[in-house]
Amino acid sequence: MAARARTRKRSPAAGRPRSSAAAEPEAKWTFLSNHSHVLICLHQDPQLTLREVATRVGITERSVQRIIGELEEAGYVRRERRGLRNEYRFRTSAPLRHPIEAHCKIGDLIDMVESRGS
Repeated sequence: MAARARTRKRSPAAGRPRSSAAAEPEAKWTFLSNHSHVLICLHQDPQLTLREVATRVGITERSVQRIIGELEEAGYVRRERRGLRNEYRFRTSAPLRHPIEAHCKIGDLIDMVESRGS
């Protein structure tokens, strides 16, 4: 009795090289976290809405809301209600959280990013 080879149905595109448009985009990463991106956006314009921050950072409004809550809870940011909007104040003397960078302050990070090569 001859063994039957198992064959798999191939999709029409199987075996064809994928075009660059069909290929998955390269994984993107940055040196700074979304927390620092949110902090920097709000420092540049303390009256931005969650939607505006989300658009600039490239994350959801819900993620921005969660990050702001975590920054508030840690004491880095204070939210103040101004009419229909929130305005944010920053404790720039607070140290960065990770032991490797704990010798630096939030203000140092903001200054580094906002200096724009000066």
